[in-house]
Amino acid sequence: MIRFNKYYFLLALLLFVVELYIGLYMHDDFIRPYGGDFLVVILLYCVVKSFANWPVLPTAAGVLVFAYLIEISQYFHLIVLLGLQHSKAARLLLGTSFSFTDLLCYTLGMATMILVLNIRLSMKNF
Repeated sequence: MIRFNKYYFLLALLLFVVELYIGLYMHDDFIRPYGGDFLVVILLYCVVKSFANWPVLPTAAGVLVFAYLIEISQYFHLIVLLGLQHSKAARLLLGTSFSFTDLLCYTLGMATMILVLNIRLSMKNF
């Protein structure tokens, strides 16, 4: 069940670099607010799959629920309740403002990941 997968690890590293680039250098009205949220669930999926050999759908569902919970914690201002509102790292990891659009981006990102994996699997079996 626990096994290192270098393919997913390298993909996670690549996505992490892309997320850093988006966070540091993209100041537009589309990629930064939507692209980062779309990619972050794929990044998290790849991190999990780097170390755990779990089935696609349960892993994707777990990552998606985790992302939803982080977003919902923003609605309830968890960062303030924990007294971490002045921590730059906490603000970056937990976020500060709830958005239904973020939930949609997470969903679309994970749906894309599942679709790509299914296409890849069907081509492998072809």
